[in-house]
Amino acid sequence: MTMRQLLLARANDDSPALYFEDQTWTWREVFQACCDRADAFLAWRRPGPFHVGVLLENVPEYLFLSGAAALSGATLVGINPTRRGAGLERDVRHTDCQILVTEDRHASLLEGLDLGIPDDRRFDIASPEWAEALAGHRGADTPEIEEDPNATYMLIFTSGTTGEPKAAICSSARVAFGGRMLAQMRGLRSDDVGYLVMPLFHSNAHIAGIAPILSVGGSWAMRRRFSASGFLPDVRRYGVTYFNYVGKPLTYILATPAADDDAENPLRIAFGNEAAEQDIARFAERFGCDVIDAYGSTEGGISITRTPDTPSGALGVAPPGTLILDPETGVECPRAEFDEHGRILNADEAIGEIANRESAPQFEGYWRNDEANVERTRDGIYWSGDLGYRDADGFFYFAGRNMDWLRVDGENIAAGPIERILSRHPAVALAAVYAVPNSDVGDDCMASLILRPGEEFDPTDFATFLSKQADLGTKMMPRYIRVATELPSTETNKILKRVLREERWECEDPVWIRDGDGYRPLGSEDRGAIRSEFQSRGRLAEIER
Repeated sequence: MTMRQLLLARANDDSPALYFEDQTWTWREVFQACCDRADAFLAWRRPGPFHVGVLLENVPEYLFLSGAAALSGATLVGINPTRRGAGLERDVRHTDCQILVTEDRHASLLEGLDLGIPDDRRFDIASPEWAEALAGHRGADTPEIEEDPNATYMLIFTSGTTGEPKAAICSSARVAFGGRMLAQMRGLRSDDVGYLVMPLFHSNAHIAGIAPILSVGGSWAMRRRFSASGFLPDVRRYGVTYFNYVGKPLTYILATPAADDDAENPLRIAFGNEAAEQDIARFAERFGCDVIDAYGSTEGGISITRTPDTPSGALGVAPPGTLILDPETGVECPRAEFDEHGRILNADEAIGEIANRESAPQFEGYWRNDEANVERTRDGIYWSGDLGYRDADGFFYFAGRNMDWLRVDGENIAAGPIERILSRHPAVALAAVYAVPNSDVGDDCMASLILRPGEEFDPTDFATFLSKQADLGTKMMPRYIRVATELPSTETNKILKRVLREERWECEDPVWIRDGDGYRPLGSEDRGAIRSEFQSRGRLAEIER
């Protein structure tokens, strides 16, 4: 089964397929829109990888282009709009995009960039030229192609130890299989309405959002960008029954004012990953739905599922072959031991990398990155890059990212590019960037700086400097800045980020915290308030390990 086959099954279906603002499309209309664009792709195709870059918000055109890729055999490249400058240019060029489709609101991001794409292969969907480019392809028949289920359907950017995003390969068969399995497991039906609000450049939106609804012939309700205040009105307006998420959406929605009738809505299921544990039960109770939170990766090598008997703080259980391994030796780590308060007693020996000894053959790889492919599956094992531990009953726990990775609001972000940006400041001699826990879920970005001799840290000047860095993405901005005269390091002068992460903002050096567009000193009252936030959310153990 492939995405093309799932789409072909809807070709003559006149039931509603898509709701967006005040517009509605039937499946027949969606299918024809996909055919039109598939015909255009094939006409515009040039020698080389048949890759189509898409830099859009969640708009119907994104769905039509995704379907066009499935029908034409093209590869859809999801371009992340939070990338900036040279990083954004590198993403487009690295993935060999020969066509780029974007919109006017992203025009400023592309100004001055050398993307290697001719002007006649760059399209703005808000312009008359886009309609003119498609005019000759309206009403096109379904393209006749020789389909390869294992061909690359999408390239989804993720982050890795090299510091630059990696383009994970997703085959049509994998996306379709994942969608069908999820639909079966969650009992989705043709009368279900899915809520497409997670960014469509993220794998969660396709495997957990688009594919399940497509497989059962349900409907999608789409919104340009996630809005916590708009969530419940949308659910009621469009009759949403299924909501996929990644990261903090549950936290943001729960932060909106509660009403006595919040549970009076059609939502049945919220499915996703990385929700704050305390928010899962609160969301289910407030909105009268089931919340299923799981652990997985864009690359598809690891899957951990929460069960009814999953202990507090645990991710859940995993299929055979999933283990906690010492990344240096490949030997399984001892099971974790806990004290009466639930604190892990043998962290040094129990924490290792979440890995799977059986799933490496299913890893589809990264585009043009042999080194990363080898590293991900070294010794025939799939290595997730995430740290974890396992209790005596076999439940897995998440222990954080590799010290050079951050997980900010559902996105993997590499520390290296941020360090290079901070080091541009004339007063900065050395910058170390690392993850510290966020009180809700995931990480916050913290930077430790050593200044050049004779320099003093000027928070106003530094904030102004950061605002002018075109390649500093919105999620890359440090929340905390520590200024030190020296940092813990090895004998070979490598910074010990593990120690920095353990010390966090509770260190002897002065720390500044981001406040609006600037920074102010972090005082003892601030530290107390942060601790209280962690305690109120049941995550105090995150800063006591």
